[in-house]
Amino acid sequence: MKYYITVNGKEHQVDVVERLGVLRVAVDGKALEIDYQEADNLGQVALLCEGKSFGLSIEGDEHTLSATIAGHLYAVEIEDERERAAHAAERAQAKGGGVVKATMPGIVVRLLVKEGDSVAKDQPLLILEAMKMQNEMTAPADGVVKQVHVREREAVSGGAKLVTLTATS
Repeated sequence: MKYYITVNGKEHQVDVVERLGVLRVAVDGKALEIDYQEADNLGQVALLCEGKSFGLSIEGDEHTLSATIAGHLYAVEIEDERERAAHAAERAQAKGGGVVKATMPGIVVRLLVKEGDSVAKDQPLLILEAMKMQNEMTAPADGVVKQVHVREREAVSGGAKLVTLTATS
């Protein structure tokens, strides 16, 4: 799973894969040897990173938290790739235009718009099939289709550009 983690205002891309009980982590493309053990149910964690051990105290929820390591406090914000795509759509809506991205990997089943079409907020733009379910990808705001980035029957990854909209004045 890919995460976008902001620590004290600096963003990092973190890839986490667990296979057969082994945790594989890469931060900004650099593989790290990491292991951890929860010390209690109160957010205390023993962390082993690259052969060094750390005591870590975590407070907050799965999206916004504070972490204390060796007396240093860090403000942490976490988004997985689906949340990031959804938040990008929200930001585009606030601007009245922008890029509509795939919220998850899937296959474009049907395009419902073409370049130059006027669209209304929440109007379906295309149908994306993911995990055997068909999902309507909708316009975040009123606008005009500037560019369609995909074709029918095309497989797309999570976060892939689908349609670019321009705001209507």
